[in-house]
Amino acid sequence: MKNEWVYRMSGNLRIRIVGKGLERLLNDFTRRGIYVWNVRREDESSLTCYMFLRDIRHVRAAMRKSGCKLYVLERRGVPFWLKASWKNSGIVVGLVAFMCIVFLLSNMIWRIEITGANPAVEHTVRQQLKKIGVERGALQFVIPSPETIQRTLINNMDTVTWIGVEWRGTTLYCQVVEKKQPTQTKSNTPQHLVAKKKAVITYMFVEQGQAVVEVNDHVVPGQLLVSGFIGKEGQTEIVPARGQILGETWYKSTVVVPMKTTFYMLTGKKRETHYVRFWSWKIPFFWNHKEQFSQFEKQVDERTFRFLTWTLPIRYEKVVWREKEVAVREYSYEQAKAVAKQIARDQLKRQLPADAIIQGEKVLHEARENGKVKVEMHYQVIENIATPQPIIQGD
Repeated sequence: MKNEWVYRMSGNLRIRIVGKGLERLLNDFTRRGIYVWNVRREDESSLTCYMFLRDIRHVRAAMRKSGCKLYVLERRGVPFWLKASWKNSGIVVGLVAFMCIVFLLSNMIWRIEITGANPAVEHTVRQQLKKIGVERGALQFVIPSPETIQRTLINNMDTVTWIGVEWRGTTLYCQVVEKKQPTQTKSNTPQHLVAKKKAVITYMFVEQGQAVVEVNDHVVPGQLLVSGFIGKEGQTEIVPARGQILGETWYKSTVVVPMKTTFYMLTGKKRETHYVRFWSWKIPFFWNHKEQFSQFEKQVDERTFRFLTWTLPIRYEKVVWREKEVAVREYSYEQAKAVAKQIARDQLKRQLPADAIIQGEKVLHEARENGKVKVEMHYQVIENIATPQPIIQGD
């Protein structure tokens, strides 16, 4: 029987038959469709063999006619295994519960390590992580991915330049690179104050040193503003020049804005499918295919599962399709010019110091070319133009 192992899984018995006329009894089994195998004689009045559990009820009629007796020596197969397991169900339930608890604990956050940050920044990082559900005791497969965590932290914190997020087992590692904040310290090194760019001086406050220019003077880069030499000739003293020298500086900016722009935008509609992945096989267990999109953005979020120190070949995968549609934005000539002026002003603010003030602006040139508006702007800015220059011996 080629598929004998399949039938044996349904349950089989190893039996001993004792009595006279054993050959007639076996022939009777065959007529009744009772299959037996591995028949072995023990002596003239007994033999052993195997038979299916499902045939035991058909054997009784044949046994009564033959006058032989049947003894069960061994029980094998799934039905007997399940019966034994039910008797020991407490052990089975305890084992399953233990495996589930270990699995959950292996996929929890037990520690969050933050390196490269001072205590104040580290506290802020932990507060931001807590807002998005990343804290000790949270399950790894229900919190955002490392890429999402990294992007959220960088967007919400102005004191950091970059943050690296990485999983290592049950520990989340965050490597922080802080922004270098300039320290305003008074220098005791002898120095002059010189102009760092071309300007017209609008305000002067000399804390220490000798001013060599006045308000409304035109200065060029490198020109001396406040000297570190004070006193009369023959009685001079070298000091670190200090003060605030504000000047009017000038900037130019050219911006081109298309009057008609085509771009994609998300509509807010989405459909998603959840998979459990075993090696290369994917089994969907929840999906929504009611929404079918002609144009979409596809986002895949994949999570791995761990058991103690091992990474399991089982993964959870979430695929989201977000509908997008073509949008067309059109500006009139005046609207495009206003947008260009705002863009130019924003670009200038990003390159100016925080204390600089834009005092005036003027359109130098504007034109419409190939469906685009080109605007050239001129700005007047009030900013600190003084920079220290050390006094070396022999000056």
